[in-house]
Amino acid sequence: MGLSIGIVGLPNVGKSTVFNALTKAQNAESANYPFCTIEPNKASVPVKDKRLDELAKLVNPERIVYATVDFVDIAGLVKGASKGEGLGNKFLANIRETNAILHIIRCFDDENIVHVDGSVNPLRDIEVIETELILADLETIQKQIVRVEKLAKADKKMLPILENLQSLNKYLEEGNLAITYLDRTDEFASFLKQISLLTDKPVIYAMNVGEDDLAKENEYQKQVKEYAKKKNFIAVSFSAKMEEDMIGLEDDEVRELLSEYGMKESALDRLVSASYDILGLQSFFTAGPKEVRAWTIKKGSKAPKAAGVIHTDFEKGFIRAQVISYEDYIKYKSETACKNAGVLRTEGKDYEMKDGDVVEFLFNV
Repeated sequence: MGLSIGIVGLPNVGKSTVFNALTKAQNAESANYPFCTIEPNKASVPVKDKRLDELAKLVNPERIVYATVDFVDIAGLVKGASKGEGLGNKFLANIRETNAILHIIRCFDDENIVHVDGSVNPLRDIEVIETELILADLETIQKQIVRVEKLAKADKKMLPILENLQSLNKYLEEGNLAITYLDRTDEFASFLKQISLLTDKPVIYAMNVGEDDLAKENEYQKQVKEYAKKKNFIAVSFSAKMEEDMIGLEDDEVRELLSEYGMKESALDRLVSASYDILGLQSFFTAGPKEVRAWTIKKGSKAPKAAGVIHTDFEKGFIRAQVISYEDYIKYKSETACKNAGVLRTEGKDYEMKDGDVVEFLFNV
């Protein structure tokens, strides 16, 4: 299951610096002027799950395969982007392909770093970006209304979809995001998934702060956190400068630097964790002599659906799953020992997967 996060924000708020830091490579040009990112940069970043490392110590596989997150660095949007201003709305199409949005917001003062609007104002910056996304969605919705009106003349079953579209159109015109529109049937939810509205994606507000503000909140951070709470989104503080400084450091040096600021995790770890939370995801593991591997699934997924993440044939021919919890595997140190201790369970098609399950699927070809 691929996880794709689109990095958006106004020009010159630190998006490319964040991209460089998150991917541990200078793949995106960073410069102190707007529109330095011309084409969307993409990078697949491994999710370093410590549980996978601990399993590998016991299994001693040929390789470890981590889950991955694709980060897409999208060019800075400006007021009027939905109508072609700045670099135009072609970059909005890049956002449509992602599962969630990582919205980088400048939350620090520095007279040496230019702001596209001349001053630092996080809530204004958020409004500019979200307004452009709403305007782009309105254009999409209005085209769909015209199309569905024609379809409804021949198929009355399309009338509820049309009514929902008209209601959502009004909701967006009032300045709301599509993701907060809750009056949707299963049929309409499926319809919306197909047209992939920009504002129907969960958002993580990543507050780019100075290093001194990591241990304490400044006023900008307080404003963004309160705004995120109202939207039921997640807000995470980080210092792009510090993350960039950590590129090339050894693990011990990174831990030492983080501890100086009272932190246990890097921005990457916290942002990935926030991404999993906001998308309702979890991991399960497979462990054998060839590889120890993490797989990403939706919380609440049943065993056959999880098997299908590995291969579609596994879901189609699912028989049963042999499951060991991560904690039991670490405690007893091998599959055989877990079986002897009675903690290896045989589960059927109705089993709801738990985060950290170590699984072997049995299936018919």
